[in-house]
Amino acid sequence: MATLLLRLAGPMQSWGTTSRFDERDSGLEPSKSGVLGLICAALGRDRAEPLDDLAALKMSVRVDREGLLMRDYQTLGGDRDPEKVKKAIRTASGGFKKDPVISPRYYLADAAFLVALEGERGLLETMQHALQHPVWPLSLGRKAMPPGPPVWLPDGVRDEAAHEVLSSWPRIAACRFEHMGQPLRLMSEHPSEGAVRLDQPVAPFAERRFGPRFVKPEVVDVPDTTEA
Repeated sequence: MATLLLRLAGPMQSWGTTSRFDERDSGLEPSKSGVLGLICAALGRDRAEPLDDLAALKMSVRVDREGLLMRDYQTLGGDRDPEKVKKAIRTASGGFKKDPVISPRYYLADAAFLVALEGERGLLETMQHALQHPVWPLSLGRKAMPPGPPVWLPDGVRDEAAHEVLSSWPRIAACRFEHMGQPLRLMSEHPSEGAVRLDQPVAPFAERRFGPRFVKPEVVDVPDTTEA
């Protein structure tokens, strides 16, 4: 087995797994469904296409810089009938939204994650090439949240297990002052132990069907110095 490393860092990220109706949540680490969605965008794989090969990969996440969980609001719906202005919200373009729905949206600010996908080397090399030459734009959970530095890393395909790589790879981002000298959180996919995440794709993304996945938390000591 080999391991592919991904650098997920940017001003804003959002990795929801339990969003319902008008509220959009975000976990504290990237979801497997979200990361595989990013890979599909790089490969140019349509939402209706099977993704059994990608879903079979094991995913682990090292939290190099904890994100700040923030909340934003968006308004949805409504009309532009000026006769109903008393019940409407004026838009920036000068129109109106009548009875708009207010949707809370959660996201992580200033987070940095080192993600490891473990599987067959040939597939991982194809994914690495796609990340360097993506078919569609890449985003960190939502289309409005592009990555800062490139997602791919030089020499990002390794012949070691994911845990071994994540325990030794230099930090991809400087930690905050208050976290200096502290170990990093590591969330590793496990067959039977740990917390349950409902982010394991069991069908093409167009069907929006996800099953449970075990994620085992631990900490690893990595020097405070970042990669060159």
